[in-house]
Amino acid sequence: MARHTPQPADNASADLADGPDSTLQLQPGPGHVRTTALDALATRALGYLHAGNAVHFRGPAGSGKTKLALDLAQRLGRPVLLLVGDDSFDTKSLVGEASGLKTRRVVDRYITSVMKVETESAPIWLDRALSIACAEGCTLVYDEFNRAPASANNVLLTVLEERILVLPKPRHGEGTLRVHPEFRAIFTSNPHDHAGAHAAQDALLDRMITIDVEGFDRETEVAIAVAHSGLPFVDAGRIVDMVRDFRRSREWTQRPTLRCSIAIARMAGQLGLRVTAEEERFVQLCLDVLASRLKPGPDGVPDPRHRQMLVRLIEHFCGAGGPAPRGTVFGGVAA
Repeated sequence: MARHTPQPADNASADLADGPDSTLQLQPGPGHVRTTALDALATRALGYLHAGNAVHFRGPAGSGKTKLALDLAQRLGRPVLLLVGDDSFDTKSLVGEASGLKTRRVVDRYITSVMKVETESAPIWLDRALSIACAEGCTLVYDEFNRAPASANNVLLTVLEERILVLPKPRHGEGTLRVHPEFRAIFTSNPHDHAGAHAAQDALLDRMITIDVEGFDRETEVAIAVAHSGLPFVDAGRIVDMVRDFRRSREWTQRPTLRCSIAIARMAGQLGLRVTAEEERFVQLCLDVLASRLKPGPDGVPDPRHRQMLVRLIEHFCGAGGPAPRGTVFGGVAA
């Protein structure tokens, strides 16, 4: 049986190791954290999964959807197949197809003066992620599933409802496949990103329990920044508070996410920078990560006044006087 090659997901919180049959065996990585808020969300979602429901994490880029999906899959303790949605997908990309021929040739020389030759050809079926997961009871993590056309995802309707996989062509002589009782499905999507995304059909969404994920609480964001950078909690907190305040301001065109906090904290740690506005290289690092997200002016580049506001934001949270109070103001917009 052919196996689907797993694809790595962005912002994954676990080490991905190939297991038997090219499924993934998930193990918590060095940047993996568990907080009260994360455990509460995981407990809620696991309850849905154990009851046989599919779970769908929906939220903007950088909100932690893939991290949550992989963490849940690891907690289920089953082999995992990771699939990343793509506009080129069709049903065969999920289920499989007959590809090539297997030829069997029999030569009969029972009678030495007569040679009898029989040739038989049969198509070779190649399984894909969905058929493997359904047959073997794996957990399917379908990341950004709405980047695949709705017509490709239609095959999931009977899988999630009737627990039957309908095959486009007979697989090993069978037109349907009964879904393994341990099969579970976790989906993610980004409704805010319209580039390359498709509208998910209502019939499919109706078969999932959707949990909206806008981001993590402060405690979780700081813990993740510490885990990825090795910075002291106070320094990581300054960076996280600065990025969260910028996020709340809405003075941006590209949402500043937890990835921004991680990038600043990680580089500050690697370069040995002091997390203070008095450290010129640290200020420049923050500007390099955040300034490109500012609202552009008429010429298409960030307004210098907005850039100066960003400098004041860095000074406010990373000033010499210590961490500033949270819930402040950036660009005249209440946080």
